[in-house]
Amino acid sequence: MFASPSQIICTVFGVNIYFYGVILALAILAGTFVSEYIGTKYWELNKETIIDLAPYLIISGIIGARLYYCLLNYDFYLRFPTEILAIRHGGISIHGAILGGLIGLYIFAKKHKMSFLKLADVSSVGLVFAQAIGRWGNFFNSEAFGYPTELPWKLYIAPQYRPVPYQGCEYFHPTFLYESILDLIIFGILLLIRRKIINKDGNLALIYLILYSVARIIVEKCRIDSVLYLQGIPIAIIISVIIIFVSGILLLIRNLPRKER
Repeated sequence: MFASPSQIICTVFGVNIYFYGVILALAILAGTFVSEYIGTKYWELNKETIIDLAPYLIISGIIGARLYYCLLNYDFYLRFPTEILAIRHGGISIHGAILGGLIGLYIFAKKHKMSFLKLADVSSVGLVFAQAIGRWGNFFNSEAFGYPTELPWKLYIAPQYRPVPYQGCEYFHPTFLYESILDLIIFGILLLIRRKIINKDGNLALIYLILYSVARIIVEKCRIDSVLYLQGIPIAIIISVIIIFVSGILLLIRNLPRKER
């Protein structure tokens, strides 16, 4: 059994420093470092390329992640619009981050006349590693947990963070931990198959999208804090299924053997 110690690390000049924000920053730095390392080692990119790309991905990814989350929780943010900028309180979406990051990646690739697909491959490996770290921000925020459980690795949730139907329950599935572990597994798979097996730019990014979407569906089925449902199904699962379908079709089409003329 384990429990979050606190949301706040310390207070500096009257400003609270949150674990969530610090972990998010560490995740971004770690993801950038991983992308830089594998980009230079396996994709023969210049070190400066990833460093220059990073601000595009970070800014567009954070904006996309926050806007997507706010749209899913529009009723709350319409009542408290100032909270839209309070990202340190938590509330970002990986689907929004991926979409925003792709936009930033496309802009960078066009501006510097580089391969969008190659940069997408490199970025996907760093992204999933960053996700594995970033999920621990949910731990300190006492969020993104699952149904009640009494398993040895159960997570204690304080009463103020428990959903109304579960006020009488103390321990829950640490779904943030499940996703973090699955992200590390995906990271290992991507490293194993990288350029030695996947020899066409863009394939690795598509495989990442498929693997992560499968992992998200597994984890989402255990969570009790989905913010939006469609016909009783969490919107995150619906989006993940769409991503799997589209990415799978693209992967198949791109790798069909070409007929010789």
